[in-house]
Amino acid sequence: MSEVVEKLIDLAARRGISAEVYYTERDETPVEFETNRLKTLSTSATTGIALRVIDEGRLGFASSTDLSRTEQLLEAALETSRSGDPVEFDFSSAVLTSSQTDYIAPDTAHFVAQGEVLVEKVHGYNPEIIVGVGFTTRRSRTIFATTNGSYGERQRSTVTASLSGNLVRGEDLLDVYSYSVAREAEPDYDQLLQELVTKFRLAEASAQVSSGSLPVYFSPRAAASTLGSLFRTVLSGQAVCQKTSPLSDKVGHTLFHPALTVYEDPSIGISASTFDDEGTPTTAKQFIAQGIVREFYWDRTWGARAGMPLGGNGFRGGVSRPSPSMMNFCMAPGQTTEAELLSSIKDGIWVEQVLGAGQSNMLAGEFSVNLDLGYRIQNGEIVGRIKNTMVAGNLFEAFNDDLQALSAEQTWVFGSALLPGILFRKLGVAARS
Repeated sequence: MSEVVEKLIDLAARRGISAEVYYTERDETPVEFETNRLKTLSTSATTGIALRVIDEGRLGFASSTDLSRTEQLLEAALETSRSGDPVEFDFSSAVLTSSQTDYIAPDTAHFVAQGEVLVEKVHGYNPEIIVGVGFTTRRSRTIFATTNGSYGERQRSTVTASLSGNLVRGEDLLDVYSYSVAREAEPDYDQLLQELVTKFRLAEASAQVSSGSLPVYFSPRAAASTLGSLFRTVLSGQAVCQKTSPLSDKVGHTLFHPALTVYEDPSIGISASTFDDEGTPTTAKQFIAQGIVREFYWDRTWGARAGMPLGGNGFRGGVSRPSPSMMNFCMAPGQTTEAELLSSIKDGIWVEQVLGAGQSNMLAGEFSVNLDLGYRIQNGEIVGRIKNTMVAGNLFEAFNDDLQALSAEQTWVFGSALLPGILFRKLGVAARS
């Protein structure tokens, strides 16, 4: 495929057109168990190529899954440039470091056998649980090149595993899940199992909670689902440039609790890479340092409009146009263990799983989520599962005076967020009996 990329670059260069080529291929093999037994086993492969051109100062774009029609792809990109936006940036000229992988994931028979073992072990705890198991092996390859001499290739292999359980008791329905992903390795299946069984055990007893303002502890998974997208929204260079982020003119201002540090480290996690999808070298960033707003993340388009230096945050979904995106969302840990945080709560709730994103006004930092799985805490102990409960708050208030502590432990969530547990002194809680 490098020949296809080089051909497009050569075609554009011979016509004096500045061009950027992004090629991607991905092979996936999912293995899925539903209702305690194997349901699907398949393999899929996708390829695509995206081309951006700058012609007479305007940006054009075209993409295709037909890799044989390179000349037609160039003509299509040139056609869109005639009505494209004026360009305030140039394509990458950076020298990129390529990466490869020799990892070969186990075959499907291995995952089928592993799924059967997990179903059996969950049933060893409670045979009434309806178990679902999913595995996906994914291998991807990306090639990036520009007429400015930039060229890079990266390869990545990951294995994803999910374990879920459904338990019906009368009119009560309890859904519990755990999830893990590893790069060039398999996830820890024992840990996956332990997480699931622990959630079921903590939910065996029922509890109630009254509406009002209560201490609320968010597990890393719940924090990623509820709060991660809010931070990603208000820290986006696009939102900052468009003046829709409340942080647009707040660099250097202390807007959060001194315990809060939000950062990105492109050298860690399953998506770790030395360059983004625009050929910009990636760099570590501190968006919020000890409560002070420090910087935002940019792709080439919005970075150029704001006159900001680039740090490698232009990413794509498939062969779409790039846009500002974090490689990973990280929050520095605190100094108190999760067990110590739990023991400090006299009367509050633990949020473990939430239903949907639930944000009401993301740009204002507002959030409201229904609890998919939550527990009542009394005198430092989890006393039972609570239902029909909603938690609401505001990002800027919650991470200011309402922030009590962050756990000393950090946990990877969905492979894209590295977070501690978060204890708030009080958030709004609405409960329906």
